[in-house]
Amino acid sequence: MLEEKAQSALFTAELTRGLKGSDFLHWGEGTISVSTTEIVHEGKLAPGPDYMVYLTNEFVEDEAEFEVIKDQARLIGPVKTFGGFLLSVPEGVDVNAHTTVVVWCESFGEFITAAKYR
Repeated sequence: MLEEKAQSALFTAELTRGLKGSDFLHWGEGTISVSTTEIVHEGKLAPGPDYMVYLTNEFVEDEAEFEVIKDQARLIGPVKTFGGFLLSVPEGVDVNAHTTVVVWCESFGEFITAAKYR
């Protein structure tokens, strides 16, 4: 189902473990596909509590960079699975007005991963 949903994407980007803020406990890998109505992740995330997906206007790759712009980021929704996810883009969010998908752990203020899709 994720693969099928990803086919309608306007943008795609790769998550990698090599980001400055990623480590052996906080990482993501795979493909992010962004459409006007959905964000699809095909891959894996390190398991953890209270993960949220945000869209930002600039690429960030660690906690410090994200915390500076978090109040301007658009919350998309919670991640409930770690082997890929599908989230609906909330009404009023324009994916064309952003450039980056960020996965963030709210409970611990930890950067998990990010990918610049445009």
